[in-house]
Amino acid sequence: MNAPIGVIDSGVGGLTVAKAIMELLPNETIYYIGDTARCPYGPRTKQEVRNFTWQMAKALEKMNIKMLVIACNTATAVALESLQKNMPFPVLGVINAGARAAIKKTKRNEIVVLATEGTVKSAAYETALHSLSTKAKVIPLACPTFVPLVESGEYEGQFSYDLVANGLKPLEDERFDTVILGCTHYPILQKQIEAALGEGVHVLSSAEETARDAEAILSYNNQLRTNDEAPHHVFFASGSVPIFRSIAERWLEQENIDIRRIKF
Repeated sequence: MNAPIGVIDSGVGGLTVAKAIMELLPNETIYYIGDTARCPYGPRTKQEVRNFTWQMAKALEKMNIKMLVIACNTATAVALESLQKNMPFPVLGVINAGARAAIKKTKRNEIVVLATEGTVKSAAYETALHSLSTKAKVIPLACPTFVPLVESGEYEGQFSYDLVANGLKPLEDERFDTVILGCTHYPILQKQIEAALGEGVHVLSSAEETARDAEAILSYNNQLRTNDEAPHHVFFASGSVPIFRSIAERWLEQENIDIRRIKF
């Protein structure tokens, strides 16, 4: 029960999920891998994404984690089922959590899913949303410029607002009241997305709902951490550690984070 929770992502986006877990379960230890060297996953083939996701999962398995959270929608779409069948610990994804949050919030059942190309092609959100409500009208939109913007660390300032507004132009003639941020990088751009969409639209992240799923499973399995010592979180990046550190310290509002390089 004192083992860490593993969190994996294509890059820094999964920090949004890690932060939600830290806030809900402050006693738990997080081991996080961000595959920044091979990000973004959205344009990659399913097999590439599946292979990369398995590499990260196996690395964390060797670190004796008690749960794995796939904090990447593209990876969840292609690898969740196989990891759930083959790993010796619970494996959670973010898609079902995001779909549940949207169905709870929407009043008109008109839901936009902003996601990577890979997630949009998988139709995983449509499947999840329609399993919860047959009335749901789903409008998917791939936003391929968003992840590189976040990974660059240059996501503050007018340029980011202009880039996001341009990426959301295809929605100008659509009717909707709820937007799912179907990529865990996108909550880092939430202010820009909300500014572009205007008032009256609920913009939702799957992070908090995923954290609640993690808490429920750990509690059911009697695996919540009991150690009184403060948890020591460890973050691994396959690419630039300085860029990862800059984004992680800003997003998590912490300094002196333990960040290490990992190679695959």
